[in-house]
Amino acid sequence: MSLEFLIASGIAVLTAGGVYLALRGRTFQVVLGLTMLSYAVNLFLFAIGRLVVDRPPLFAKGVTDHADPLPQALVLTAIVITFGMTALVVILSLRSFLESGSDQVDGIADAVPGPEQDRA
Repeated sequence: MSLEFLIASGIAVLTAGGVYLALRGRTFQVVLGLTMLSYAVNLFLFAIGRLVVDRPPLFAKGVTDHADPLPQALVLTAIVITFGMTALVVILSLRSFLESGSDQVDGIADAVPGPEQDRA
C-alpha cells in the first residue's frame, strides 16, 4: 500500500464524514462536519504541495533543493480561518438554541410524544 493511497483515502474519509455530518439536522453535528471538511481541505493542500523530507524550507548556502513553503503557509492560514469560522458557527448555533429552545438546524423542535399521543 502506497503513501499516496493512504493520503487519498484519508482525504476521502474526512470528506465523506464531513458531508454526512454537515447534512444532519443537529447544529453540533453540522459544526463537526464543517470542521472535518476543513481538515480534509488542509490535508489536500498538503498533498498537492509535493512535500519533501529533509530539505530546508529557506535558502541556505550549498543547498540546491529547497522545500516549497507555500503549501505550509496556505495550511497555516486555513487553520486560522477555520478556527474563526468554527467559533462563529458555535456562537450562532448557541444563540439559535437559546432563542428557539431547539438544537435543530431549522429551529423547529422535535415532536416529543406525550401521554395522549401514546394511546392512539
